[in-house]
Amino acid sequence: MRFYNRESEIAELRRIRDLAYTRNSRMTVITGRRRIGKTSLIRKAFDGNDTPLLYFFTGRKTEAALVDDFATEIRAKLGYVPDGLRSVAAVMRYLLEKARTCPMTVAIDEFQEFMNVNPTVFSDMQNLWDSYRYDTRMNLLLSGSAQSMMQRIFTDAHEPLFGRADNIINLRPFRIAVLKDILRDYNPSYSNDDLLALYTITGGIPKYVELLCDNGHLTAEEMLRFTASNMSPFIDEGRHLLITEFGREYGTYFSVLLCIARGYTSQSDITAALGGALIGGHLDRLENTYNIITKFRPILSKPGSRNVVRYRITDNFLQYWFRFIERNRTMVEIDNYADLQTLVLRDYPTYSGIILERYFRQKLMEEGGFRDIGSWWEARAGKAANEVDIVALRTDGHSALVAEVKRSAANYHPETFISKVEHLRTKVLAGYDIDTCLFTMAQM
Repeated sequence: MRFYNRESEIAELRRIRDLAYTRNSRMTVITGRRRIGKTSLIRKAFDGNDTPLLYFFTGRKTEAALVDDFATEIRAKLGYVPDGLRSVAAVMRYLLEKARTCPMTVAIDEFQEFMNVNPTVFSDMQNLWDSYRYDTRMNLLLSGSAQSMMQRIFTDAHEPLFGRADNIINLRPFRIAVLKDILRDYNPSYSNDDLLALYTITGGIPKYVELLCDNGHLTAEEMLRFTASNMSPFIDEGRHLLITEFGREYGTYFSVLLCIARGYTSQSDITAALGGALIGGHLDRLENTYNIITKFRPILSKPGSRNVVRYRITDNFLQYWFRFIERNRTMVEIDNYADLQTLVLRDYPTYSGIILERYFRQKLMEEGGFRDIGSWWEARAGKAANEVDIVALRTDGHSALVAEVKRSAANYHPETFISKVEHLRTKVLAGYDIDTCLFTMAQM
């Protein structure tokens, strides 16, 4: 798949490079979940330029083995490596000395892995950076996929590199317009059902989109079957993403996420589904440390109103993976992919109706003109009465869009919806000018 999007990120990275080359060295941190395209972005922004790009990948090796890898890259790009480089600190010292007279871009990928290789690298980097940055011209890029660890390295006041980053770029998934562009290129006759499946499965994560495009799976059914096939790279992807983050406690975190993916979205419901397990701390870490779930409340409700709090998995792929793959792990273990595919195809239409709401909320966010976009419901046992799919408050401060979302207009009951809207008006939207609409797959 060709390179898509990222024009603003490339422009920003090149702007930072120009500052580093004309003034003094700059440190830029690039974060984002795995498969988001950090390495591709770096290479697209700097490969082929007049000044060298030195790209170092931090694998789980000994420090000596990493230094050998780094020396090979230096020799290839600069033509010479001095004897005596035995540590990462020595490599950085040499490159910073070189950057006094030779501007260069140095990218260290999976930077957080130095916690496993040699944690003293971070304090060594601090000392070297503080000593050299103002009289050298290095454009230093530090990228990482373990977001909780990268956040700790650069934003925890107790860490050596706290406050050293000049810029932090957090890569986001592709926007909806980009997904449409990709489908137009690879499947010009695509349907909105195909678009919804691509959004549901990938959430706009570039690598997942690439896997589907490069394998020629561009219709909804083909995508769904591929994700649940014995040759699918998606089968174990969730485990690869999360076990490194969670460590030995991954079993409890997986259980919580499975519950949320199955529709248990309040803490009390999750606790009950797990037999009374204490999961408050896990929910907090999933939200605030790992950024995998989001706490949300009815729009315009008070922040402290705990009895209406719900949780959702923020990442579309992980939501899909827990709902269909991890939940049916026993089918995978006994190689029963035929029945797994049947189950996915059977349950997908109902499941995708929920994701369609997320799609239209994101579409409104990307279109702009709103100061807040969410949903609304009343707190009560069981399924909330008068639940409204989308409430979007416009920036003018006195008007709102209230929308119902259905896969098909045939399932829409206008009298029921208008009754919900009038109830919503009396509860939280008194004084607002309210526009109403129905969003279906035809409006995607």
